[in-house]
Amino acid sequence: MNIINFINLFPDEASCVDFIKEQRIRQGIICKKCTGLKHYWLENKLSFQCAACGFRTSIKSGTVMESSNLPIRIWMMAITFITATKKGFSAAELQRQLGMKRYEPVFRMYHKLRAVMGKRDDRYRLEDMVEYDEAFVGKSTKAQVRSKLKRGRGTQKQSKVAVMAESTVLEDPESGKFAKSCRYFKMKKIKNLEAKTAQALIKEYIDSNAVLQTDKSTTFSDLSDCIDVHVREISGTKEGNFNLKWVHIAISNLKKHLQTYHMISERMMQNYLDEFCYKLNRRYFGQKLFDRLIIASVYPYWYDCG
Repeated sequence: MNIINFINLFPDEASCVDFIKEQRIRQGIICKKCTGLKHYWLENKLSFQCAACGFRTSIKSGTVMESSNLPIRIWMMAITFITATKKGFSAAELQRQLGMKRYEPVFRMYHKLRAVMGKRDDRYRLEDMVEYDEAFVGKSTKAQVRSKLKRGRGTQKQSKVAVMAESTVLEDPESGKFAKSCRYFKMKKIKNLEAKTAQALIKEYIDSNAVLQTDKSTTFSDLSDCIDVHVREISGTKEGNFNLKWVHIAISNLKKHLQTYHMISERMMQNYLDEFCYKLNRRYFGQKLFDRLIIASVYPYWYDCG
């Protein structure tokens, strides 16, 4: 979806409302009062009414747009700009493109969209062969505090990130050489480098039947309760570079990606990681990425959590 196609397809707010209505019907509307699934559309109220209890669900309720005063067309236009590029798109640039006077509503909107990207990817677990490593990425710190923080591994000047990559080993039938192909990634901000932190992430996001590949850090010394097969290699060796190829590439690309933004806080770091992984996992979708983010934005995640 580019901006010209968007303007042709959605010339006004009414066309956007109709589109979101159809998308919500496809994803299924769940009544927040009785969890009923059958609803009627009230055109004059722009709401769905539960056939069982009569509870009304507005067009925005239960979606990423809930409690927002911004028009649906602004939300959809923002999704168009965000999905139009594989690279980062700052909130300040998005504000300029949307012609918005105030920065704060755009900033909040962008982070809500990043949050649903993360919720969408959290519905899937990594399988087959999974690479796991940890990275340190820069975050914003006040100048007067920065000079007092410690340096080196575990520095408070950087956020700690767990990076996982689902990869498959392929063999070239002619040369007999092996290579690795990668499908999906996950990145999670972590508080520390302790073994119990890694164990919790592996249990939550990696299938227990997968083959886990890590370096020989003490963090990964005992994962027998989390995974059946665990392969450890020393980083920097030929075997280590092969086993952790894609996770290292992802870390390198992540650091380049975050350079687009300025002053990323610790509190918001996970949202930036979610956007990076969401686009990376759908790197071959092309213009279909717009449709996928629309679906992610209207899916009733509250029901999955409750």
